[in-house]
Amino acid sequence: MDLLKNMNVALVYIEDNLTNDIDFKEVARLAFCSEYHFKRMFSFLAGITLSEYIRRRRLTLAAFELQDRNVKVIDIAMKYGYNSPDSFTRAFQQLHRVTPSEARTNVHSLKAYSQMTFQLSIKGGSEMNYRIEKKEAFRLVGMKKRVPIIFHGVNPEIASMWESLDDATIDKLKKLSNVEPTGMLNASTNFSEGRMEEKGELDHYIGVATTKECPDDLTQLDVPACSWAVFEAIGPFPDTLQDVWGRIYSEWFPSTNYEQIKGPEILWNEDKDITSSTFKSEIWIPIMKKQVNT
Repeated sequence: MDLLKNMNVALVYIEDNLTNDIDFKEVARLAFCSEYHFKRMFSFLAGITLSEYIRRRRLTLAAFELQDRNVKVIDIAMKYGYNSPDSFTRAFQQLHRVTPSEARTNVHSLKAYSQMTFQLSIKGGSEMNYRIEKKEAFRLVGMKKRVPIIFHGVNPEIASMWESLDDATIDKLKKLSNVEPTGMLNASTNFSEGRMEEKGELDHYIGVATTKECPDDLTQLDVPACSWAVFEAIGPFPDTLQDVWGRIYSEWFPSTNYEQIKGPEILWNEDKDITSSTFKSEIWIPIMKKQVNT
């Protein structure tokens, strides 16, 4: 697919500039997408952030160069973007578990991370149900909390947010809901960079989508007009939902001419028992058309 081909072109540029300052605007230009979308797609496909990949590649090459005893450690440190031997030693030891000096003794095992490329893996042709919706600007109104990023199992901080909602507050919120997706929503935004490594935090909202004014005792997030890709997930909770999330980034985005833009990722759940085998959810992701290859 063009997206994977273009991402690989951008990765070659990154590889060629590991000893320079990497221009991420040029990375995005080569990938024919926004810098935001490239970094998000890279994280989902690679399982690590782009910055972590670059760090590992630089320290891998630095370890190779340390085998030349005629080259000073400070020169290698400067070559790969470290301003002092101490900062280089800390980073090197964090990855390789030994200091640069110890690495030169050739008695220690070092880590090597090879250059990455993306390939399309053809899997069983199970369908994905989605639609594209254009929406005018609206507000997410409800409660907000900065919570840790947790992929598997229940996020205790989000669970505590739901537990803190009494019937009166839920009824108040539902009366504010006047635009799709209607009813109570989960929304996440402002992710830390280490999202795919299950590190850092995000801003989580529990509330409703509305064009009405936000009451003083609640929090609002202004969402600009844009298009949304809406994905349907029907099946056991949360396994089906997690499977659809993964397929959005590994299958849907690489095969379409859309890219993700900054904005909240919204989850709507059908108002019923989550243990039901027919539990229904919708994942809403803000998108735009990608640049046309020229």
